[in-house]
Amino acid sequence: DVHVLAINIPAGVAVHSGRGVSFGGIEQLRRARPQARFLELVHRLDRDTSGLLLVAKKRSALTHLQDQFRERETGKTYLALVIGTWPANKKVIDTPLHKYLQPDGERRVRTTTVDDPDGMRSITLVKLRTSLPARPDQDLPAFSLLEVTIKTGRTHQIRVHLASQGHPIAGDEKYGDFDLNRRLPRHGLKRMFLHAWRLQFTHPASGERIELLAPLPPDLACFVPSIP
Repeated sequence: DVHVLAINIPAGVAVHSGRGVSFGGIEQLRRARPQARFLELVHRLDRDTSGLLLVAKKRSALTHLQDQFRERETGKTYLALVIGTWPANKKVIDTPLHKYLQPDGERRVRTTTVDDPDGMRSITLVKLRTSLPARPDQDLPAFSLLEVTIKTGRTHQIRVHLASQGHPIAGDEKYGDFDLNRRLPRHGLKRMFLHAWRLQFTHPASGERIELLAPLPPDLACFVPSIP
């Protein structure tokens, strides 16, 4: 509408220009819509993540929506396929995260303790959606499809939190099972299985509660035989 635009962005597209990226998703959008006077990202997604992304078309909408994200009044739920069988009773991960740089300057994140002065409180809610049995004939382990809702928006939060529980995301090249990742493309999974599936927010003008859904894209859905 005239206030906000929702995009179902594919994986592999940086949402904005930056390190190593001269032309991101928001720049592409502005070029495609030269008549638009105002287009600004409300939030961000990792380059390796697909799914829902909000763009404000008015400054008033941008401020209103960013306030909602800051005050945790939005609902951001992802679909993530993790390695192993997730315990159904494990529903909350409340573990601080610490950002650091590797020697080559690459940004990474790790879990830390509550007394770490540089640790940021990070809360992730997890719901087991379905369990997929191991496929020994294909040399594949068991997997679990999770609905993951973040209450805080930390860098790599979902990836690090899930990996810290011993269940890294399938295809995650930074925090995952590297040996398994090398085998997954032969079975049809050629990227990290993380998708921004559902987004809930209050419309900045009407006050209506909005829920948007983006189904799993084909490159992920083909790896999951059936999703209830």
